[in-house]
Amino acid sequence: MIGKPEYPLLSKDGDIIIGGAFSIHSKIHFEMPSFREKPHRLMCTSLNLREFRFAQTMIFAIEEINSKPSLLPNISIGYQIFDSCGSTLASMRSSVALINGQELTAEHICSGKTAVKAIIGESESSSTIVLSRITGPFRIPVISHFATCACLSNRKQFPSFFRTIPSDFHQSRALAQLVKHFGWTWIGAVRSDNDYGNNGMATFVEVAEREGVCIEYSEAMSRTNSKEKIAKVVEVIKKGTAKVLVAFLAQGEMDVLLEEIIRQNVTGLQWVGSESWITARYLATRIVSKVLGGAVGFTISKSKIPGLKEFLLKVNPSQNPSNALLREFWEMAFGCRIFPTISSKTEYEKFCNGSENLSNVSNEFTDVSELRISNNVYKAIYAIANALHNTLACKTSNIAPETITCGTKDLIVSSQVMHSLQNVNFTMASGEMIYFDKNGDTMARYELINWQKNGAGETTFVTIGHYDASLPNEQQFVMNSINIVWAGDSHTKPSSVCSESCQPGFRQAVMKGRPVCCFECLRCPSGEISSTTDSAECIKCPLEHWSNENHSMCVLKKVEFLSFEENMGILLTAFSLTGVSLTIAVALMFYHFIDTPLVKASNTELSFLLLFSLSLCFLCSLTFIGQPTEWSCMLRHTAFGITFALCMSCVLARTIAVVMAFKATVPSTSVPQCTLPLQRVSVFCCTFFQVIICTVWLVLAPPIPYKNITHSLDTIILECDLGSAIGFWAVLGYIGLLSVCCFILAFLARKLPDNFNEAKFITFSLLIFCAVWITFIPAYVSSPGKFTVAVEIFAILASSFGLLFCIFTPKCYIILLKPEQNTRKHIIGKNHNKS
Repeated sequence: MIGKPEYPLLSKDGDIIIGGAFSIHSKIHFEMPSFREKPHRLMCTSLNLREFRFAQTMIFAIEEINSKPSLLPNISIGYQIFDSCGSTLASMRSSVALINGQELTAEHICSGKTAVKAIIGESESSSTIVLSRITGPFRIPVISHFATCACLSNRKQFPSFFRTIPSDFHQSRALAQLVKHFGWTWIGAVRSDNDYGNNGMATFVEVAEREGVCIEYSEAMSRTNSKEKIAKVVEVIKKGTAKVLVAFLAQGEMDVLLEEIIRQNVTGLQWVGSESWITARYLATRIVSKVLGGAVGFTISKSKIPGLKEFLLKVNPSQNPSNALLREFWEMAFGCRIFPTISSKTEYEKFCNGSENLSNVSNEFTDVSELRISNNVYKAIYAIANALHNTLACKTSNIAPETITCGTKDLIVSSQVMHSLQNVNFTMASGEMIYFDKNGDTMARYELINWQKNGAGETTFVTIGHYDASLPNEQQFVMNSINIVWAGDSHTKPSSVCSESCQPGFRQAVMKGRPVCCFECLRCPSGEISSTTDSAECIKCPLEHWSNENHSMCVLKKVEFLSFEENMGILLTAFSLTGVSLTIAVALMFYHFIDTPLVKASNTELSFLLLFSLSLCFLCSLTFIGQPTEWSCMLRHTAFGITFALCMSCVLARTIAVVMAFKATVPSTSVPQCTLPLQRVSVFCCTFFQVIICTVWLVLAPPIPYKNITHSLDTIILECDLGSAIGFWAVLGYIGLLSVCCFILAFLARKLPDNFNEAKFITFSLLIFCAVWITFIPAYVSSPGKFTVAVEIFAILASSFGLLFCIFTPKCYIILLKPEQNTRKHIIGKNHNKS
């Protein structure tokens, strides 16, 4: 070893030696070598009372085990505790010293045994990595109480590493779930620029992004950075828009960052901390609490160690007057200079003699109310003791050929202890089970801590939740029913989002060039909804549903059909019933005046049959009103087709009768008797042919109710599907054929004598009929929804009224108002004269 050897700060001989490495000092003074003399010893400054307590806890546990006859009987444990000063360089020197011992002389024969059988340490991941890499090839087990870097779980790189604190792999995941649980999707992050911070933050970012959390900035820093570099990190934090800051920092970096944060007066941030500083009591000052008040973070469970408080209060320079560490601790605890002293650099002016009482001092060393990491040291010592006990009891396995020496304390080697440690499984006095998995890790269980002030205004660490990695994912994180204090000691949870939440009815639209958490809210299109907050996509409604006014839920579409309750339905019904009433009135009038010449000349049988068919035409229009059903759909079209065919057959027969009456050679007869059977047969045949068409239509492809959801987006149109368009147009075409034939015959007979001018009226009525149905076709095709049915009803009513008025109004006029013209002589007068 070149240069001065490294000596332990605290040591004690024993049958078996356990090493310890703690950052008892937090700063290091290093002088560059001049290469003209041996390098000077590293100068460590700034005593860390918390780390000093860890070292004393190790001593306490060893002394407790030595006093127990049940564990390692007749075996005494000694210790050598080194100071790594929070530096990897000092940690390397401590590691070599733990392996080699402190002697400068080299022996010609190497015993093959290391100075220590196991090592407790370190408090930081980077220093622990250095320690584990150096001791790994020698199979010296290292148990860390505070190194949480997930990288240390790699058994290939660190085959002899164990720890009594959970891996950051679990803590990082827990922190990501915590942030997501509170709805913070836009956060800032700062980390230690070392293995602890970089690895922990990498896992956190990976899980957080998977949970939909975005990182606005992620800054790395080290305690050795310049003030300018630290100031730039704080500037980034200060300018950020995120209201939540995740600080994955070791204590050294946290101290430096807080100093600059306070200097720049950065407040109002919700801090989320890692276990390294979230329960650091020395940070809970009034000044720091203004910044960290309401901070939350995970830490390991606290415990009580019986007798530790009394042991710590007995620490005194008189235990080892030559020990510089004890003197430094005493001077720091009481703010004095121990007399006599050879130190000329001490900052204290008053003197003390070592008889002062630590019970009167309240500091990080004497505070045992939050024994978390100290308990990890305690458990680590007991784990090693149990491993040694099993090795000496020859309970080890798979260690050939060393097993033959397992029962001898002088021949025990570190590899045996390492294998025993891997298989150790015991229960502490507190009831906690201690064991290690295949990677040397312990079970991950955390408490969620919240910084709150008590009645006296002092900061306390209140447990508000738990995290247990051994449980299923949905049960790992549990919140207690305790009020949480947030940033600035507020009881209102802060909001930290890049964009405000999109309410139901809107969807997120990612902004180009921005993280996914930065978005704008767009209204869902018609027919699509989003029923939850911050929906990424809108969901289309089912075919028979439509989005409500807020686009937050699907509702049944409006059902539309021509009903009897609406104004249009009422109006058309009124016209239909009016037409029926008028037709019946005409029929009654004709029946009353059935013996008059005019009625007789009008072909009584055909007149009544025509009036009957017109009544059916008016009534069949009612079948088109109301909700379509299977029967109404079949009835409306067939009834319409057959009644109109009957009506046109009657008109056709009347037209033929008019022509034949005009051609008759016997003037005393208005209608030749030979034509009556012909009229009946023609009416029956023409109507029966339509019946055949309708029957074929109903058998092959009948009309059925149909929900039309394509014509209107937000409305279901209940209509009758024609079933067969050919059948429908065949029915209309046949009626049209009959009407054209009637029109042609009536047109040819239009020059009959004035007293017998029925052909003119038939011609005019058929002209109206044809005009109505010709205009019906484009109106029917283009009319939307229920207006299609209304157009069809209008065509039926218009054509029916046209036939009724044009054919029967002149006759009614003569019968009622011109009875003097209702004579046989007047009807056949001019006709007879001309012939």
